[in-house]
Amino acid sequence: MATPKKQILLNAFNMNCVGHINHGLWTHPRDESAAYNTIEHWTGIARTLERGLFDGLFIADIVGVYDVYQANVDVTLRESIQLPVNDPMMLISAMAAVTQNLGFGVTVNLGYELPYLLARRFSTLDHLTRGRIGWNIVTGYLDSAARAMGLSEQLPHDERYDRADEFLEVLYKLWEGSWEEGAVQRDRTGRVYADPARVHKVQHQGRYYQVDGYHLAEPSPQRTPVLFQAGSSGRGQLFAGRHAECVFISPPNKAAARKSVDAMREQLVRAGRRPDDVKVFVGAAVVTGATSKEAREKYEDYKRYASREAGLAHFAASTGVDYARYDLDEPIVYGPTNAIESAARTAAQHGWTRRQLLELYELGGRYPAIVGDAAQVADELQSWIDETGVDGFNLSRTVVPESYEDFVDFIVPELQSRGVYKTEYAQGSLRKKLFGESDYLPARHAGAQYRRPGAPDSDSAASDGERAAAFSV
Repeated sequence: MATPKKQILLNAFNMNCVGHINHGLWTHPRDESAAYNTIEHWTGIARTLERGLFDGLFIADIVGVYDVYQANVDVTLRESIQLPVNDPMMLISAMAAVTQNLGFGVTVNLGYELPYLLARRFSTLDHLTRGRIGWNIVTGYLDSAARAMGLSEQLPHDERYDRADEFLEVLYKLWEGSWEEGAVQRDRTGRVYADPARVHKVQHQGRYYQVDGYHLAEPSPQRTPVLFQAGSSGRGQLFAGRHAECVFISPPNKAAARKSVDAMREQLVRAGRRPDDVKVFVGAAVVTGATSKEAREKYEDYKRYASREAGLAHFAASTGVDYARYDLDEPIVYGPTNAIESAARTAAQHGWTRRQLLELYELGGRYPAIVGDAAQVADELQSWIDETGVDGFNLSRTVVPESYEDFVDFIVPELQSRGVYKTEYAQGSLRKKLFGESDYLPARHAGAQYRRPGAPDSDSAASDGERAAAFSV
């Protein structure tokens, strides 16, 4: 019997702003990104993605501004490099109302949130989407964000993850353990909406957080949203091995991607999980058309509007290096950074000069573009899957909405004809669609130990004594 072909997963990668990854393209005459602050813009995108059977819309976010390049925000404002930027969570309900299956992965920086209230916000969205919500967990990397929030500086890189571990612990206690299965009765005759004996106060006294209260929301379809994470540093991978269900990587080539995927799978095993307990998505930009010639002409057209300098200014914030201080071919010095550790490490390893970085950003963004007709793009996507072990792609936008429409109209049918992409949505929550097991976290996940006895999938997660002790840390 032939081995079933691996099914490619697809997220659209976007942000509630004008310029996201491929900078400058908002100036293209067919681009509608400047309508980012209208409901119709987002509901239209959601409908297109669901027509293409996309697994989800992955929405990035930042708290702060890109002020490293030239030590100001001039280029950031002129080119709208993720500024202005609106709240991503506000978009979800509107898009969920016009779709039935599309998932939503929304970025929230836990560094400037309190777990008690964030738990309710995600439970609310999980209810309103009927179990289609995910959370992209970020710990922050912008000094400008720390200053804007009244801090003199960010916590050190690794300590941000230490705090994030505790943040997640509190959330698991709220989402998984405060309300038992069956606590909600909705008994009109008996006048019992919720059984008090099955609703429990969470008492947490930790290094960073103290909580003494009940989760405000009743259990949602997934309880815990699907957990996304994008940290590629050693400490970031340790965090992902414990918590993540989907990981987003942006390697410069396939060899680097393979190395990242293998390291992630090994980290999962060390954490007591299965190697396939995480779906790995790689960033990609696709420009396609009815023919190879049309795709290439479209790419050349897009390049005329893209801003290489804006791409460099964005990367400067990621590495903490002001590239404007260097001549085009001058060696760049990378010292200790409190920004994105993996971005600075990659740049240093490649020895990229300012000129080389500008060449990389010919489409205004950091992802190498896949350009071609449906067959050519499908070949390259399959090559990434086969050679790197990734599970799918976060597709960055170029010209909106046509980049989404082109992918749905040209690439999706080609992938389907090859048997590597679904022809209909699976039933169930976002977690069940992605993993095919349960709506809830599997028992082997760290969050499962905080469930009360008798909860689904909890039998092998921890002993009753361990679970009881987990609530009074």
